[in-house]
Amino acid sequence: MSSLARFSLPQYELMVATGVFAGKFHQRVELIRGEIRQMNPIGPDHAAVVNFLARWTFENTDARKIVCSVQNPIRLPASDSSPEPDIAWLVQKRYPQHPLPGDVLLLVEIADRTLQLDLGEKAALYAESKIREYWVVDIEGRRLVVHRQPAGGRYRDTREFAGQEAVAPHFSPGARLAVSQVFSVL
Repeated sequence: MSSLARFSLPQYELMVATGVFAGKFHQRVELIRGEIRQMNPIGPDHAAVVNFLARWTFENTDARKIVCSVQNPIRLPASDSSPEPDIAWLVQKRYPQHPLPGDVLLLVEIADRTLQLDLGEKAALYAESKIREYWVVDIEGRRLVVHRQPAGGRYRDTREFAGQEAVAPHFSPGARLAVSQVFSVL
């Protein structure tokens, strides 16, 4: 992909703070590797899965230990990136700035039209940033792809789960999730 301009994370954050993407010219964007990229509008299936996973998180985690962040930015300074994952489990604390990779316990992206990006570039970006655990919900394929053990810019452990198979985040093994539950809302 070619770019007309590249931006650092501080430059992008200043643009956001001053309202460059708000108001009459509102844009849904995120910063990936110094490029401001437009994000797809959220469709009904995507929204239903995000809502389900947010509710599942609240029902299966301790709010004194985990913050459930829904479609909010995280800061990846080493790559000049500020993606907005669909669900992020964060260490419970006050955040005067958006969270950094060390604050992230789990990231989840919902792929309805973005599967190639989520399994490719974003997986590499999150692995390079040492995000401990990254899940991709593949709406079309009715599967969950779980990435763990980031090392050398990639995840050493990637597994697919489907149907009645269940998975739990490493940080919270009691929060088991059957893949069929995710898709029962569609």
